[in-house]
Amino acid sequence: MPDCGIVSHSAPPAAPCSAWREAALAGLAGILLACLLRRPVLSQLTTGVPEDLGDPLLQAWQLAWGRHALLHQPLSPFDANTFWPLENSLAFSDSLLGYAPLGLLFAEGTGGALLRYNIVFLLTYALAFTGAYALARQLGAGRTAGAVAGLAFAYAPWHLAQEGHLQILSSGGIPLALALLARGHGYRFGAGRASGRSGPPRPALVLAGWAVAAWQITIGFGLGLQFGYLLGVLTVVYTAAWLLRGRGHPDGRPSRPLVAADLGGMALFLLVAVTFALPYLAVVDQHPESRRTVADLALFSPPAVGFVTAPADSLLYGGRQEDQRAALGFAPEMTLAVGGTLVVLAAVGVTAGRWPRRRRWSLAAASVVLLALAMGTQFPGGGRWTYLLLFDYAPGWAGIRTPGRLVVPLTLALALLAASGVDRLREVAGGRRRALATGVLAVALVGAESLGTTPVLPAPAAPAALRDATGPVLVLPSDATSDLQAMFFSTEGLYPLVNGYSGFTPASLEALRAAVAPFPDPTSVQLLRQRGVRQVVLLPARAAGSSWEQAAARPVDGLPLRRRSVGEAVVYDLNP
Repeated sequence: MPDCGIVSHSAPPAAPCSAWREAALAGLAGILLACLLRRPVLSQLTTGVPEDLGDPLLQAWQLAWGRHALLHQPLSPFDANTFWPLENSLAFSDSLLGYAPLGLLFAEGTGGALLRYNIVFLLTYALAFTGAYALARQLGAGRTAGAVAGLAFAYAPWHLAQEGHLQILSSGGIPLALALLARGHGYRFGAGRASGRSGPPRPALVLAGWAVAAWQITIGFGLGLQFGYLLGVLTVVYTAAWLLRGRGHPDGRPSRPLVAADLGGMALFLLVAVTFALPYLAVVDQHPESRRTVADLALFSPPAVGFVTAPADSLLYGGRQEDQRAALGFAPEMTLAVGGTLVVLAAVGVTAGRWPRRRRWSLAAASVVLLALAMGTQFPGGGRWTYLLLFDYAPGWAGIRTPGRLVVPLTLALALLAASGVDRLREVAGGRRRALATGVLAVALVGAESLGTTPVLPAPAAPAALRDATGPVLVLPSDATSDLQAMFFSTEGLYPLVNGYSGFTPASLEALRAAVAPFPDPTSVQLLRQRGVRQVVLLPARAAGSSWEQAAARPVDGLPLRRRSVGEAVVYDLNP
């Protein structure tokens, strides 16, 4: 990271500080902030689920499966226990496999799954703050401005609507990788208006930057895809700049170790990206129903007003913007407010920031482009000349149905501009006390807009029959909500489970649900036995209103099965 403090044009440079010590303190600050701002989660680590009982249960299962796969089937991690016997079922959603090594620290079962999920949930915020702080500092921001950038990126109001999507909260690897790559290439940007100074290249940091970028891909392609394209653009720009002017060495040629680090790092990144992409491509080929359509985009594309509309959980704006949210087609994916203070500070950064004009204008141009793309089909012209160009022609984008999640890089660009603006305002304030007060005010205003409530719900308890299941198991009733819970319950043993929930429903599962609607009857029992299902676990208390509401009372005389009661469940052991 660059020198500490703010340097005026007339003052001598500030004394250098320990970059590693500052990085450690920034990481600690990120953890403390996460615990403070998301303290309801901290108080219920082993019993509660943040936000809702939907996707978080799915992701708790994903993290548990990552641990299991790392220990027992590291060469086939995408062949998960759910959606049995379908292949690559982990690739039906973002995999979160990058967290598998961390998952080893936690126990098996639903209690371990909850603890693992909630710890990772808090760490995503901590890493997002630390990564954005590091990147802002590397670009020349002072410490206070870096804190503003970190706070804005990690806690922008829109996060409150995305707290059920761990793969979207897991954005910290993006700025951290960029910070490591910039520092590794020797870019030591000053705090003034001068261009970045060339410092000694650090090939090890370059490799670390590419490694972090590769890790970001292992979380999922929801953010990994857009980050991969960003790295591609930056690589082209860097290469063109080197060809025109020379970078990384006084004689205009990058050192051999630096070139080797870049080539090795890019090879690692591409290897990981391709390895993780293959299961997803196989899923699209095997399950045509998983393909996204323009109609899907239209359902999730936010209008411009969505970027100034906060989620209902926002303390400052939640109650004041009820009418705006009611007018949105799908508020959970369209309340994408980045924060008014952030926009104002970013505007100051663009017009009068302390960074070089080219850098500020490049970030401003990127923000405009990202905003246009994030609107999807809501952009004038139906997005024909913006997002649909990516959707139709750019590899990978046809699998993304939520354009609004481009708010992540948009927020990062605005946060960096805001850091430049904060440094300018502190300089204009004059005097150490006024500069301090200006910085504290900026932090307070950005922090105030980020405040909100994080609801934590009691996790459902696994029925005794699903704690000791042998599998393959079919749990009835089977629908989106019930299957989510069945997946979570399966963390007790990660036995083969016919049920499953993801961004799409496989046609084979839909057909099976219809075929076993009259269970237990001769036809459905024979079908399940032919498919290798060993147990059917019926949960009568959850079956009200479904095809299996009266299943427990249906006779089983003459059927090749054994029926028994286990707690609240009725278990049917199918004879092989």
